[in-house]
Amino acid sequence: MTAGTFGKTRSQQRGMTLFGLLFWAVAIGFLAYVAVRVLPTINEYATIKRAVEKIAEAQPATVAEARQAFDKQRDLEYSITAIAGKDLTVTKENDRVVLGFAYDKEIPIYGPVFILIKYEGRTR
Repeated sequence: MTAGTFGKTRSQQRGMTLFGLLFWAVAIGFLAYVAVRVLPTINEYATIKRAVEKIAEAQPATVAEARQAFDKQRDLEYSITAIAGKDLTVTKENDRVVLGFAYDKEIPIYGPVFILIKYEGRTR
Protein backbone atom coordinates (compact mmCIF):
# COMPACT_ATOMS: atom_id res chain seq x y z
CA MET A 1 0.00 0.00 0.00
CA THR A 2 1.26 3.42 -0.80
CA ALA A 3 1.12 6.58 1.21
CA GLY A 4 -1.49 7.97 -1.14
CA THR A 5 -3.96 5.21 -0.28
CA PHE A 6 -4.46 6.34 3.31
CA GLY A 7 -3.64 9.99 2.78
CA LYS A 8 -0.72 10.23 5.23
CA THR A 9 2.32 8.19 6.06
CA ARG A 10 2.86 6.83 9.55
CA SER A 11 5.40 9.56 10.37
CA GLN A 12 2.84 12.29 9.61
CA GLN A 13 -0.01 10.88 11.74
CA ARG A 14 -0.83 12.61 15.00
CA GLY A 15 -3.00 11.59 17.90
CA MET A 16 -3.08 10.22 21.40
CA THR A 17 -1.95 6.73 22.25
CA LEU A 18 -3.99 4.41 24.42
CA PHE A 19 -1.42 4.83 27.19
CA GLY A 20 -1.74 8.62 27.02
CA LEU A 21 -5.52 8.39 27.10
CA LEU A 22 -5.44 6.10 30.15
CA PHE A 23 -2.96 8.37 31.91
CA TRP A 24 -5.18 11.42 31.49
CA ALA A 25 -8.31 9.47 32.43
CA VAL A 26 -6.69 8.33 35.70
CA ALA A 27 -5.31 11.82 36.44
CA ILE A 28 -8.66 13.53 35.84
CA GLY A 29 -10.49 10.82 37.79
CA PHE A 30 -8.16 11.24 40.78
CA LEU A 31 -8.56 15.01 40.77
CA ALA A 32 -12.34 14.64 40.59
CA TYR A 33 -12.25 12.18 43.53
CA VAL A 34 -10.18 14.59 45.62
CA ALA A 35 -12.54 17.46 44.74
CA VAL A 36 -15.57 15.41 45.80
CA ARG A 37 -13.88 14.66 49.13
CA VAL A 38 -12.70 18.26 49.78
CA LEU A 39 -15.72 20.32 48.68
CA PRO A 40 -17.92 19.39 51.68
CA THR A 41 -15.23 20.66 54.07
CA ILE A 42 -15.05 23.95 52.18
CA ASN A 43 -18.82 24.23 52.45
CA GLU A 44 -18.62 23.55 56.19
CA TYR A 45 -15.98 26.28 56.60
CA ALA A 46 -18.16 28.79 54.72
CA THR A 47 -21.15 27.87 56.91
CA ILE A 48 -19.12 28.31 60.10
CA LYS A 49 -17.81 31.65 58.84
CA ARG A 50 -21.35 32.89 58.10
CA ALA A 51 -22.62 31.74 61.50
CA VAL A 52 -19.74 33.41 63.34
CA GLU A 53 -20.21 36.68 61.43
CA LYS A 54 -23.94 36.64 62.18
CA ILE A 55 -23.26 36.19 65.89
CA ALA A 56 -20.59 38.92 65.92
CA GLU A 57 -23.01 41.36 64.26
CA ALA A 58 -25.44 40.81 67.15
CA GLN A 59 -22.67 41.88 69.60
CA PRO A 60 -23.27 39.37 72.41
CA ALA A 61 -22.71 40.77 75.89
CA THR A 62 -20.69 37.86 77.31
CA VAL A 63 -18.40 35.10 76.11
CA ALA A 64 -20.91 32.49 77.28
CA GLU A 65 -23.68 34.20 75.32
CA ALA A 66 -21.57 34.16 72.13
CA ARG A 67 -20.74 30.48 72.53
CA GLN A 68 -24.35 29.61 73.32
CA ALA A 69 -25.51 31.50 70.22
CA PHE A 70 -23.02 29.53 68.11
CA ASP A 71 -24.24 26.23 69.57
CA LYS A 72 -27.82 27.19 68.68
CA GLN A 73 -26.73 28.05 65.15
CA ARG A 74 -24.84 24.76 64.98
CA ASP A 75 -28.01 22.90 65.87
CA LEU A 76 -29.79 24.60 62.96
CA GLU A 77 -27.00 24.05 60.42
CA TYR A 78 -26.61 20.34 59.80
CA SER A 79 -23.23 20.78 58.09
CA ILE A 80 -21.33 22.15 61.12
CA THR A 81 -19.62 19.21 62.82
CA ALA A 82 -16.00 20.32 63.14
CA ILE A 83 -16.30 22.76 66.04
CA ALA A 84 -18.61 23.73 68.89
CA GLY A 85 -19.16 26.92 70.83
CA LYS A 86 -16.43 26.01 73.30
CA ASP A 87 -13.88 26.09 70.45
CA LEU A 88 -14.49 29.76 69.62
CA THR A 89 -12.10 32.46 70.75
CA VAL A 90 -14.02 35.52 71.85
CA THR A 91 -12.21 38.85 72.22
CA LYS A 92 -13.11 42.49 72.17
CA GLU A 93 -11.33 44.99 69.90
CA ASN A 94 -12.33 48.65 69.66
CA ASP A 95 -15.60 47.99 71.50
CA ARG A 96 -16.56 45.24 69.04
CA VAL A 97 -16.82 41.54 69.75
CA VAL A 98 -14.44 39.52 67.58
CA LEU A 99 -15.00 35.79 67.19
CA GLY A 100 -12.30 33.48 65.91
CA PHE A 101 -11.99 29.79 65.22
CA ALA A 102 -9.43 27.30 63.96
CA TYR A 103 -9.64 23.60 63.28
CA ASP A 104 -8.00 20.83 61.26
CA LYS A 105 -9.79 18.52 58.88
CA GLU A 106 -8.27 15.18 57.86
CA ILE A 107 -9.70 13.81 54.65
CA PRO A 108 -8.99 10.12 54.00
CA ILE A 109 -7.97 9.41 50.42
CA TYR A 110 -6.82 5.79 50.35
CA GLY A 111 -5.50 3.59 53.15
CA PRO A 112 -2.93 5.57 55.13
CA VAL A 113 -3.06 8.57 52.76
CA PHE A 114 -4.86 11.66 54.06
CA ILE A 115 -5.16 15.30 53.10
CA LEU A 116 -4.85 17.67 56.05
CA ILE A 117 -6.51 21.06 55.70
CA LYS A 118 -6.12 23.69 58.42
CA TYR A 119 -9.07 26.07 58.50
CA GLU A 120 -9.17 29.27 60.50
CA GLY A 121 -11.30 32.36 60.44
CA ARG A 122 -12.07 35.51 62.31
CA THR A 123 -14.69 38.21 62.19
CA ARG A 124 -13.76 41.79 61.40
